[in-house]
Amino acid sequence: MSDAPNQPLRKTDVSAQATLGAADILTKSSEPSILSIEQLNVYIKQLLEGQVGMVWVKGEISNFKAHSSGHFYFSLKDPKSQITAVMFRGHNSRLKFKPTDGMEVIVRGRITVYEPRGNYQLMCEMMEPVGAGALQKAFEQLKAKLKAEGLFESSRKKAIPTFPRHIAVVTSPTGAAIRDILNVLSRRAKSIQVTVVPTVVQGEGAAPQICEALKKAMKLPGVDVVIVGRGGGSIEDMWCFNDETLARLIASSSIPIISAVGHEIDFTIADFVADLRAPTPSAAAELVAKSSGELVNKVKSLERMLHMSFEKKMKHLREKMLGLSKRLVDPKRRLQDLELRNDDLLNRLEFAMNRLLKERSHRVELLTEKLGSPQDLIDEKRKDLQYLKARTEKALLFSIEKKHARMSRLMGILDSLSPLKVVERGYSIVTKNNEVIKSANQVKKGDMIDVRLAQGSLTAVVDSVKGE
Repeated sequence: MSDAPNQPLRKTDVSAQATLGAADILTKSSEPSILSIEQLNVYIKQLLEGQVGMVWVKGEISNFKAHSSGHFYFSLKDPKSQITAVMFRGHNSRLKFKPTDGMEVIVRGRITVYEPRGNYQLMCEMMEPVGAGALQKAFEQLKAKLKAEGLFESSRKKAIPTFPRHIAVVTSPTGAAIRDILNVLSRRAKSIQVTVVPTVVQGEGAAPQICEALKKAMKLPGVDVVIVGRGGGSIEDMWCFNDETLARLIASSSIPIISAVGHEIDFTIADFVADLRAPTPSAAAELVAKSSGELVNKVKSLERMLHMSFEKKMKHLREKMLGLSKRLVDPKRRLQDLELRNDDLLNRLEFAMNRLLKERSHRVELLTEKLGSPQDLIDEKRKDLQYLKARTEKALLFSIEKKHARMSRLMGILDSLSPLKVVERGYSIVTKNNEVIKSANQVKKGDMIDVRLAQGSLTAVVDSVKGE
C-alpha cells in the first residue's frame, strides 16, 4: 500500500479509441505491441471488474483511517498477503460498529482499479465482524466506552423510593409491556398515580423518540420514579435501547429510572446505566410498588411485635414494683424514727455546745491570770523607758566629748602642716596667674608675679631669670 493517503475511487472516462485499441492490440495483433500506461490500466480494470465481480473476503483490518470526507481507507490482510480496501461514506454510515486495527471482519465488495496509480483495491459495500454480529460488536464497544467513563458505577446510581406517589412510564401505549405494568400497579397499589408517556420502541427512529419522551417524563410535576422499557424481541427490535444518547440521558437524570427491556435474559445499554434494572416490565412494576397486602401483613406483624414487647415491659415493671414495695417501710414509722433521731441529735448538739463554752471560759480565766494588771505593766514599762533614756543621754555626751577631743588633735596636726606656718618662719609663696611657681623655668623676664608674705603680699616684675 502506498505511503500517500488513499484517494477515493472514481471512474475514469476513457475514450473508446483507447479502450478498443488496447483490446485489439492484445487480442488480434500477432506482432509485439507497445501500449500506453493508460491503455494497460484501462484493460486491466475491464478484466478485473468484468471477470471477478462481487466477492466476499475475510481478513484483518490494518492501517485504518477515517477520512474527513467520511470515507474509510484500510488494508485487509491474512498471514501471507494483503489488499488495499475502501468503504465510501454511503456504505459505512450503515455500520453498527466502528472498525479498528486488528479487527477481523468479513466484507462484501467489488475489485476495481485506480487508474492514475495502477493500484487495484477492494471497494467494500458491507462489513461485519468475524465471530460476532455487527450489532453485538457495536453493543460491546459502546458498553466498554460507557463503563470506562464510570456510567455503570453503583455509587452514582440513585435509590428507588420505597413508597412512590407518582410513576411515569415511557413505552409504547399499545404494547404488552404497558398492559402488564398497569395490571400489576392496579393490583398492588391502586393509590399510585401513573402517567404514560407514549413513544415508539422499535425501528430506525425509535431512539430519538424515546429520548424526547423521557425528557417529557422528567418534566412532569411530582414524578418520583420513571420506568423505561418494552416487551421482548430480537436484538434488532430492542436495539434502540442501546443508543448512546439515550444512555447518557438516563445517566444524567435527577429522577430515579428503572430499565425494563425485554425478558430476563435480555440486556441493553439502558439496563447498565439505569438506577435499577428490572428483568421484565411486570417485575419493574412489582419493584416500584409495594403490595398493599404485603404492607398490611407487615403492619400486623409489627403490631404483634409491639404488643408482645409492651406486655414484656409491663411484666418487668410489675415485678420491679413488687420488689420495691417489699423494701418500702411504713411512712408513719419512718417519721417516728426520724423524730427520735432528731431529738438525739439536738441533745448531742446542746451537750457539745455547753462543753465548748465551759472550755473557752476556763481558758479565758487562765489567760487573764497570766496577763496580770495592765497598769502595773504600764508602770514597769515606763521605768524601763526612763532607764534607757538616761543611758542614751550619757552615752551621747560621752561620744560627743570623745569626737571633740579627736577633732582638736587632728586640727593641731593640720595646722602644723599648713604652708602659712612655713611663711611665718620667713619664707614666701610666689604665684603667677594663681599658679605656684616651683621652678625658674615657669617665668621669664618681664613677667608679673605675686608674692605672699607672713604679713601681707606684694606684686613684682621679674628682672632676670637664672636656672639651677
